[in-house]
Amino acid sequence: MVTEIECSNCGGKMLRGFIFDRGHYEHKEQQVWVEGEPERSFWSGVKTRDRNAFSVDAYRCSDCGRLEFYTTEQADI
Repeated sequence: MVTEIECSNCGGKMLRGFIFDRGHYEHKEQQVWVEGEPERSFWSGVKTRDRNAFSVDAYRCSDCGRLEFYTTEQADI
């Protein structure tokens, strides 16, 4: 797990956070990065079966506001 990151834009301190997605019935979920190109699915919107997926962590610079995204933990989709 990455604990301290320096901003690649200005060198400021990056603060850890996350981007959430309002899913079905406003259920809040952390966004997930999914391997490969999106493929449409009639039932679920996008097919994700048998693909690697990772939780997305977001970092915001306390000085310039730049956002950077990293994936570290495998996610269940």
